[in-house]
Amino acid sequence: MRRRGLIAALGGMAIAWPSAARAQERSMPVIGYLDTIAPLPGQSDEFKRGLAELGYVDGHNVHIEYRSADGHYERLPALAAGLVGLPVDVIAATGGILSGMAAKRATDTIPIVIVSGEDPVKLGLAESLAHPRGNVTGVSQLVVAADAKRLQLLHELVPTADRVAHLVNPTSANTQRQVKELGSVARTLGVELTVLNASTSRDFSSAFDTISQSNLRALNIGPDPFFIGSREELVALAQRHAVPTMYFFREFVTAGGLISYGSKLSNAYHQVGVYAGRILKGARPADLPIVQQSEQLELVINLRTANSLGLTIPQSILARAGEVIE
Repeated sequence: MRRRGLIAALGGMAIAWPSAARAQERSMPVIGYLDTIAPLPGQSDEFKRGLAELGYVDGHNVHIEYRSADGHYERLPALAAGLVGLPVDVIAATGGILSGMAAKRATDTIPIVIVSGEDPVKLGLAESLAHPRGNVTGVSQLVVAADAKRLQLLHELVPTADRVAHLVNPTSANTQRQVKELGSVARTLGVELTVLNASTSRDFSSAFDTISQSNLRALNIGPDPFFIGSREELVALAQRHAVPTMYFFREFVTAGGLISYGSKLSNAYHQVGVYAGRILKGARPADLPIVQQSEQLELVINLRTANSLGLTIPQSILARAGEVIE
């Protein structure tokens, strides 16, 4: 009887230990980090630096649960639901508006901090930038809104390019609207815009083959998380086909791309970390204004790539560049 009692007691301890471990883990706040692609170098570091400003250090007094769709956007709803089910105390929905929308559909109560390339108010995620009202706040980078300016800059850089390719990801929810808006800009510039689709890496080669075969003189890369995750491949193809290409983030240009115009990703991820920390300290998303980073748009040029293409960068563009890579 004593032996059986001891075994029973030990069995009870074995059952209790996991529960105790879970209770200990929950004594530490948990952040769900939901991204559409694998984080770019430095992004998660900037997020952690923002958290550290509020006194939170991963593994010390906060735990971060990372989830990535790796460019497969259809996985986002399940990943968001999984974070909600853990549960987490706040969700950092990064890598564009799609992760924010997936998180919002998964919960109306857990605070969500987004990095959006579009206006979250226009998409129904917040009531206003100054007063979000609901459980969503974060950063609006206006990446999509700057697409018209990118096409204008590309036309200024290559004025002889009357036929321009525009690469988009057809699986993104707002692609058709973005293409329609950019088409009207192209018409005012006297540019014929040819839209090419790519939702997998296999599509890139055929898109660039079309550019070469159709004698398209320049390329504008539409803003999409999948493309920034595939920046090395896209830059290599643009160099191989000798096509002047405009990108939406500086990370393309530091990888060898020609020119980019867009906001600084590092600033956005830092701000998300700051907001996540403030929420953990008791702030409500409804009271944290959505930060609009339109004033932080930067023009970056790679002169080495321009030289390899035989392009002379107009002084009017050089004068506006925030960074020139020589």
